[in-house]
Amino acid sequence: MGRHGTIAGRKAAQDSKRAALFTKYAKQITVAAKDGGDPDYNSSLRVAIEKAKAIGMPNDNINRAIKKGTGELGGASYEELTFEGYGAGGVAMIVECLTDNTNRTTSAVRSMFDKHGGNVGTPGCVSYMFSRQGVIIVEKTDDVDEDTLMEQALEAGADDMISNEDNFEIRTEPSAYGDVDSAIRKAGYNVVESEIEQIPSVESTPSEKDLKKLKKLVDMLEDNDDVQNVHTNCSADLDEVEL
Repeated sequence: MGRHGTIAGRKAAQDSKRAALFTKYAKQITVAAKDGGDPDYNSSLRVAIEKAKAIGMPNDNINRAIKKGTGELGGASYEELTFEGYGAGGVAMIVECLTDNTNRTTSAVRSMFDKHGGNVGTPGCVSYMFSRQGVIIVEKTDDVDEDTLMEQALEAGADDMISNEDNFEIRTEPSAYGDVDSAIRKAGYNVVESEIEQIPSVESTPSEKDLKKLKKLVDMLEDNDDVQNVHTNCSADLDEVEL
């Protein structure tokens, strides 16, 4: 099944974390809007808005987040923080955050790692095992022609497309991600998930016991409002792990 699992598993995970996702996407929109509040001229903002709409975020929330980013409304100023370390079983982890209080976030992330058998390392300790790539997941249905989708993705600037059990996984360079994401959505495909991810060059396969510890750590991190993304080199899909 692999790291990205099934559509059903991804949708269930998103549904269970919808409230937290609203907060995270609002931050992404606010940060993206600093480079301009018009999504037609700001691909990062356009993608952030499309992702927020896909999980049902109200337009009022989206517009308020944009105005915070452009300075029309007062609000917190967010700083990007990245933590590298290891989870249970030696699984490499990268945790990306947006925060208005670096001390609070640093303390919280370190505490969560310590509590669940992991440890935060120094910058660069695991990032050499990952490469940043745009990943766009399209649901595999009867009306989706694989060759047509691949052709459209490549024309928009994608590097590759992988066929999984029930989805197609389109990969891009970060610089092309916004254009490819927009092209795929405009073509009418059902984009289940779309992110710039850290793709591991080497995967780790922890024991069942360590998988449960890792799952608890990732869940706790993702529930934190300051944490935007958690990347691991675990070969299993953590959404499918039962605690």
